[in-house]
Order: sequence, then C-alpha cells, then structure tokens
Amino acid sequence: MIKDILTDSIGQALGSLGITAPVITLEHPADLAHGDYSCNVAMMVSKQVGKSPKELAENIKTEIEKNKPAEVEKVEVAGPGFINFYLSEKFFVDSLKEILEEREKYGSSDKLAKQKTIVEYTDPNPFKLFHIGHLMTNAVGETLARTQEFFGAEVKRANYQGDVGLHVAKTVADKVYRNDFTPWATVAEAGASYASASTLYKESEDFQKFTVEINKKLYDKSDSKINELYGAGKKLSLDDFERIYKRLGTKFDFYFFESDMAETGKKLVLEYKDKGIFEESDGAIVFKGEKVDPGLHTRVFVNSEGLPTYEAKELALSKTKHDKYKYDKSIVVTGNEVNAYFDVLLAAMKMIYPELAEKTFHFGHGMLRLPSGKMASRTGDVITAEWLIDESKKVILEKLNESDRKFDDKELLAEQIAVGAVKYSILKQAVGQNFIYDIETSVAFNGNSGPYLQYTYARTCSILEKAGGMKEAKLADAPGAVEKLLYRFPEVVERAATEYAPHYICTYLYELASAFNSFYNDKQIVSDEPESHYRVALTDTVGVVMKNGLTLLGIQTPEKM
Repeated sequence: MIKDILTDSIGQALGSLGITAPVITLEHPADLAHGDYSCNVAMMVSKQVGKSPKELAENIKTEIEKNKPAEVEKVEVAGPGFINFYLSEKFFVDSLKEILEEREKYGSSDKLAKQKTIVEYTDPNPFKLFHIGHLMTNAVGETLARTQEFFGAEVKRANYQGDVGLHVAKTVADKVYRNDFTPWATVAEAGASYASASTLYKESEDFQKFTVEINKKLYDKSDSKINELYGAGKKLSLDDFERIYKRLGTKFDFYFFESDMAETGKKLVLEYKDKGIFEESDGAIVFKGEKVDPGLHTRVFVNSEGLPTYEAKELALSKTKHDKYKYDKSIVVTGNEVNAYFDVLLAAMKMIYPELAEKTFHFGHGMLRLPSGKMASRTGDVITAEWLIDESKKVILEKLNESDRKFDDKELLAEQIAVGAVKYSILKQAVGQNFIYDIETSVAFNGNSGPYLQYTYARTCSILEKAGGMKEAKLADAPGAVEKLLYRFPEVVERAATEYAPHYICTYLYELASAFNSFYNDKQIVSDEPESHYRVALTDTVGVVMKNGLTLLGIQTPEKM
C-alpha cells in the first residue's frame, strides 16, 4: 500500500538525521491542491532536535528526495511544517490497472489469514418480535464479519438466542393461565400474548406467582403439555427469524440458546462461589464488580429462585463457543444499553476464563429512533424491523412507479433498495451513536443515502453497457478527484476492519460517488473522442470499488435503477 511506502520513506529520512521516529501519521489533505498525503512529523519532533518545525521539515524533505519513492511526483513543505506528498501520474495509472485486474478482490488483504474469528450478532429472542434493535445488531455484525473476512480471517457467524427467561414464561403463561394449550398460529399472536401477559404481570400478584412457576417448569421441563406449547412457539419464532435473515442477506454458522447454557452456567457460578469469586446476597449469588474495579457494579448470576441469570449463561456461552470453534477472536455485538453489564461480565470472565476474556471484544451499537409524529404503526410498544423496511419500501415503490423507466422486477428492486437504505442509515453512524431514521431522507436517490450509492453503481453499469468494450487505463485527463479517491479504498477498508468501524467505508463511498457524479456531469464519457477510452475505464474502476464497498456493508448492488 502506498501509505506504507511513504511511512517507510519518512522513517528512513528521520533515521538519516539521527532522529528516533515516533508514530508517523499520514493524512489526506482536505484540499486536493495541497497534495495527496500530508505528514506533521516535523512538528512532533522539532523540540527534540532543537529546530523550528519548518526548518526540520525542509531537512526531512531533503532526505526523502535522496531516495524518493517512484510513486511520488514531488514533496513540498507547507505552512508551519507540514510535509506534503504529490503522487505521480504513473501511480494513478497503475492504481487503475490494479483495480481492473483485481476487481472483486481489490482492497482485500491476507493480513488476518491465520486468524479464526467468531462474530456473534442479531440475537433475537424466540417468543418476541424481531425489532429495530435486532436490525441494527444484524447490520453492524454482518459488516464486521465481512470486513474481517476481506482481510483474510476465517469467520464464523453465531447467533445467541434467549429461548428461556421471564419473557418466555410470560408468553406461555398467558395461554396456560386461561387453560389454553393451542399453539400460536403466527408470531403476531405470540407477540400479543407477551404484550397481554406483561400488562397482567404488573397488575396481578397472582399472575406473577403463576408466571414464576411456569418459568421453573420451563427450566426443568417437568410438564409435557407446557413443553409441547413451548416447543411449538419456539419453532414458530425461529422459522420466522430465518425468513428475516434471508431478507437481510445473513446466514449463520452456529446457533446457541440460553436453555443449553443454563445448567453449565449455574454449575460454573457455584464452583467459583466456593473459590471466592461469587458470593451470596439476599438469597441470590452475585458478582461484586466494584471490588475489582470502582467503575463496575454488582450483578446477579443466580437469582433467589435458584435459576441462572443471563450473566451466568454468558459465562457458559464463552466456553461453549470456543469448544465449538477454536477462535482467536470473539466479537460480540449488542445494543449499547448493556455496555455496563458486559463490562461486569468480562471482569468475571477474566477470573474464570482469562484466556477467553482476552480474546473477547464487545461492541455496543447506538439506538435507532423515529421522528416524532411520523410512523405511528407499531405492534404494542415494539417497532419491528420488517415494518421499518416495508414502510421504506412503500416510498421507494412510489418513486419507481413515478419513473418512466422500465424495470424487470420492480418489487425485487424496491426490496433491494429498501434494505440497503435502512442498512446504510445504520452503518454510516459511528458504532455506539444514536440516530433518528427519517424515511424520506434515507430512501432519497441523492445525498448521503444507500440508494444514492446504489444508483451510482447502476450508473456505472449503464455507461459500460453503452460503451461496450471501449476501455483503456491510460491517462487522457489530468488525475482528478475520482482518481485521487479510488486508490484510498484499501486503506479505508483496513481502518474499518482494524477499528471495527463500518462508518469509514460509508463516508468514503459517499465521497467517491459524489466525485464520480460530478465527473459524469462535467465530461462526456462515451463519445468518439480519444479520451473516451480512458473515461470508460475510469467508470469501470468506480463500479468495481462501489460494488466492493457496498458488498462489505451487506448492501446489494442492482445493475439497473
């Protein structure tokens, strides 16, 4: 990568001057007139050598020019001591050729080739609806998995689902309380049972006690009629989840369930209670996190009813996942409302499975909100993921129906755009940041939206179809904004992969799409002019990079829009 070449060149120049090189940072100037890369190392070390930053920058420049990389056209010192690098025309030509040769592999790397990674995400609970929180977890988790794969890691996707617990007990109790053992016909019916039971649970002490008894029976599987009702409800939920995963473009390798972790989790807590890690408190068994770190708090691992909590099951899950797949890294994606809980869990894990805790990385995404006064269609207090996608799809279908263009499958196209619009709106935010989802803005075919990027890719396909085989990666125009963005794709993806930050890819793709569309408006791409060959080749490279980037985001790339 060119960034590595420049970093090495700066390091060698510093060494020649007898300066111990600090961490060398290269940035892209906001104004392309100031070069392709800029470095502030002279300002960082000037005091160390007793020179002004500008004087030192000139010295470093002189050393760099003695062995100037072939990819560099010129080096300049600017402002108080910035060292700016201008890349050569040959570099830009070569980078275009590289894109056209590597195509779907462009930007990928084998840096993580020996790493085994398991990514756990989505985690919807049977007997509950697949809501917008699950949609966010799915979008973030799928992209983290794809970026790790793009850098050579072997990745397994895991889904951990809460098939036991109070929410399940409430849903089942709603029927059993009325002596109704007829299975639910739809997930909406099961959702209605949960909503009804949740209200009754707050109002009736008798129903609370009844639900607690149902919960115990679900754990020990002691009642055949309840087991049968439970099994039917669980299958109904899981089948529906699979339908939604297919819609979102996700396929899991492993499914883990809380019910399978309960016994092991409880045994672990009891075993390590005897070793002083857990302690009793008001009939429950707890981990006092504040004893380990003042920033942590106490969590219950076995409740006063003797049942293992989510925390205990998570301990068992970490070991179970490793037994199933000997991972080097375990990435867990959840909503950020459980960040504090997860910090306590990791502290307990470090005392029980220290080697697994070191391999575990938790990321809490932000919350998706809806604009006040809009989108009132809700199921109880839950906004389902599919409702959000379908509402977006309706608006897109209206736009497509208003167009005079003909589409082979308008319904499929609207689906691809709607899912892409929602995913992009989620992923363009920094992980952990809350945001408001506005349909009109998110499905717009211009501006910073998923459909705008998809439309840009479709535009490149249309141009290439019109041009036929006319393409040549030989500069006909001076390198412009498009060329000066294309070569950055590998470093953007690397940053997204190493920092677990998909929003870098989103920002980059939007900048590239904007630059290309400006180029499209300014230049005649397909024509009889000699420059046309190069411009078509440039269009091809933009299409390659747009598709690679959107694929990493889990967004489909229709060729006609």
